[in-house]
Amino acid sequence: MQKKIFIIEDDKTLCNELSILLEKQGYLTEKPKDFETLPNQMLSSDADLFLLDITLPGQNGEFLLRDFRSRRDTPVIMLTSRTEELDEVLSMSYGADDYITKPYNPTLLLLRISAVLKRSSKGTSASHTYRGVEVSTLKGSLLLNGREEVLTKNEMIIFNLLFEKQGEIVSRDELMTVLWDNDEFLNDNALSVNISRLRSKLAELGLPDAIETRKKQGYVLK
Repeated sequence: MQKKIFIIEDDKTLCNELSILLEKQGYLTEKPKDFETLPNQMLSSDADLFLLDITLPGQNGEFLLRDFRSRRDTPVIMLTSRTEELDEVLSMSYGADDYITKPYNPTLLLLRISAVLKRSSKGTSASHTYRGVEVSTLKGSLLLNGREEVLTKNEMIIFNLLFEKQGEIVSRDELMTVLWDNDEFLNDNALSVNISRLRSKLAELGLPDAIETRKKQGYVLK
């Protein structure tokens, strides 16, 4: 089945170029009808992935992402012409699955899209329990005593890998390779943001010590 990508980019030339590039690769594409009703358009779309520009007419793409992520877990890759590290950290902390700067390398962009879609298709109905916490891979959630913490796809991938190797050290390189398929394409800060966010959610469930950092080695799920 063809995957659909929703391109949210206000530069019409770039938007059309992206659409042509993606359609040549066999993807279906969708574009905004306008920029005033973007939140509703995103929620009602059946897209498999969103390409979301940070700078949009009248609104900030990062805030749009944060609102969307609180309701849906469809993968989102942020696009920006800015190079500040803060933009990347904010995007990842708001739930972005990846981040790429413009002018983008078409091959790199296609690789990242493929990697994110591959990760999102790995979700199954499997569930398991960790220290009393009900872990639902399908829902992407952790549940304990009626309290639910929803994880992003990246957070769930990290948690599941740590769970599979519980008690063992999982290196940063291993995590980055699993998350992004090729660790050379990932800024190290993005992994740190995902780990920090996952720790916070586990702490909300009363497990602040769940993930231990081993300096220069990696992480251990206790």
